Amino acid sequence: MASEQMAERQDDGGALPPPRPLDAIDQDILRMLQADGRASIRSVAERVHVSRANAYARINRLVEDGVIRGFGARVNHERAGQGTSAYITLKIVQNSWRTVREELRQLPGASHIALVGGDFDVLLLVHVSDNRALRELVLTRLQAIPQVLSTRTLLVFEEEDLEPQG
Repeated sequence: MASEQMAERQDDGGALPPPRPLDAIDQDILRMLQADGRASIRSVAERVHVSRANAYARINRLVEDGVIRGFGARVNHERAGQGTSAYITLKIVQNSWRTVREELRQLPGASHIALVGGDFDVLLLVHVSDNRALRELVLTRLQAIPQVLSTRTLLVFEEEDLEPQG
């Protein structure tokens, strides 16, 4: 619950505390949770050589500080019936990022949205069932957003989630 509220404050531009430096134990905890978000407090504490209370307090602080944005599962999209993945680049009307971001969040299959600099303004990663669903998403949903000036679709042939280094 607290992490959900923190994520909402972050997305709305609300004030987060200034970032605190992360020590080696914090870094180890982050690597461990990235590899296994379901790791128990006990296993985290044992692995980083701190008490359970210390591990619990550190994880809570990382969540409250907005370092950890949440916990989730890494999904094999193909096995989940989303066999087509694509990166879609968008050029948008200047100063329309917040409006466009809200529209993109509503798209089925959208899994990552980034405001970027360069030849385009937004990079969107989508996972959908097939090419027909991708076509529908791009030609009907995305191009219907008034602030979207143009799109370019990059079909993903193969993808792999990288395990955290450490």
